[in-house]
Amino acid sequence: MANNIKVFTDKCVGCKMCESACPFNAVSIVERLEHPKNFKLAVVDLNKCTYCGSCVQTCKFNAIELKKDVSQSGVDKNLYRGVWVYAEQRHGEVSRIVYELLNEGKRLAEKLGTALSAVLIGGNIKSKAQELINRGADKVYVCEDPIFIEFQDDPYSGVLTQLIEKEKPEIILIGATNIGRSFAPRVAARIRTGLTADCVSLEVDPETRNLRQTRPAFGGNIMATILTPGHRPQMSTVRHKVFKEAKIEEGRKGEIIEYKIDVQTLLNRTKFTGFIKDTSAAVNFAAADIIVSGGRGLGSLESFKLIKELAEVLGATVGASRAAVDLDWIPSSHQIGQTGKTVAPKVYIACGISGQIQHMAGMGSSDIIIAINKDAACPMMQAATYALEGDLHEIIPCIITEI
Repeated sequence: MANNIKVFTDKCVGCKMCESACPFNAVSIVERLEHPKNFKLAVVDLNKCTYCGSCVQTCKFNAIELKKDVSQSGVDKNLYRGVWVYAEQRHGEVSRIVYELLNEGKRLAEKLGTALSAVLIGGNIKSKAQELINRGADKVYVCEDPIFIEFQDDPYSGVLTQLIEKEKPEIILIGATNIGRSFAPRVAARIRTGLTADCVSLEVDPETRNLRQTRPAFGGNIMATILTPGHRPQMSTVRHKVFKEAKIEEGRKGEIIEYKIDVQTLLNRTKFTGFIKDTSAAVNFAAADIIVSGGRGLGSLESFKLIKELAEVLGATVGASRAAVDLDWIPSSHQIGQTGKTVAPKVYIACGISGQIQHMAGMGSSDIIIAINKDAACPMMQAATYALEGDLHEIIPCIITEI
């Protein structure tokens, strides 16, 4: 089946919306003299059309139908089964984001009626396999060799590529960390599949088994849902703190599979010379149960002292919106949002933050959201568990005094 686009003459009213929407000037409006009211009709130039679907999405009358051939990749999707989570580790310690991915991966695997597996790559790492099983993995593929003691893009992406080609999973989830963002695109390119980066939501269609991967787009102004219908596996990197961690089930049964590989077959164009730990005083959002954040509504740098004072009496960590950082009220290490850190504390207190989509993407998973704002209609107040309407310069001192 080739790509096909069709205009229904009984539905088209010649409104020109599709003509304006087409970025390739492939749609034109022509006179339809045979119609009793001399309506116009949309015509598609197949020499210019790229089958992007812009006209279909724009048409309010369902007058255009697009059928894409998703079989051209030559991939037999029936051969691919299973949900995989890449179990990132550094110096023998499994990253916390892995437990979040196992929790979400288990949900997706159950919907698809398939197994959840983890891939553990390292120098001497097999002892951590049971820990992944306790968190929900049905299988753990362990790849051990001295070459994997320290992370390097080439050997890590090489061994994961070989394992994928052999076992053929249908979904692979990787943390959107420095490591994940570095080597996941290399793996996707080698196995010729798509990769959706920085996902904040995942869902599957049990019938087509397609993964609906949602991520912020156009600077965070919209949320885009991306599919990979013609290729397998479907790969996503997921931001930290988007999902809850999988609970520990001690003694859970699972299968540990040791994957033997000839390291001579792995490309390695770099040499590891040493590891220098970052000793700078970074903000530890991951360990924070309570975060107090300030935004543009504070009005001044002086007012940020209220946020710090409230955080101090609560034993909380101080956060900020991008607006507050851009105004130089607080360092960028405190920024929360799409271009900052993603957090999921037990309590998130937003002071003078309107709640633009970029900020909401970074803290929307918080258990309890408390918003303090004059504008009761702003997105943050609407999303809050508890919304306090009023002047934060009056409300925050009262809270501090009461505590």
